[in-house]
Amino acid sequence: MSKAIDLIVAGYVKVRDRRALSELLAHRRKMLAELQSVTGINPTGSIEAVKEEIDVVEAGLEELNPRPERSKIERG
Repeated sequence: MSKAIDLIVAGYVKVRDRRALSELLAHRRKMLAELQSVTGINPTGSIEAVKEEIDVVEAGLEELNPRPERSKIERG
């Protein structure tokens, strides 16, 4: 997988740009659907690459989710 998607996602996470990550995820999902409908060639490598990119973007979005606050007991 390209290191570019890692850097792009890391940048969006750093600036907390959920909208950009959501748009990137939508774009990758559209690409995946289009690749899965291709006939005449074997797009398996491209499909796997896009699936990996989707995983990276989803992980970035997960990082932006608020963390549950620790209880007073856990804090000590």
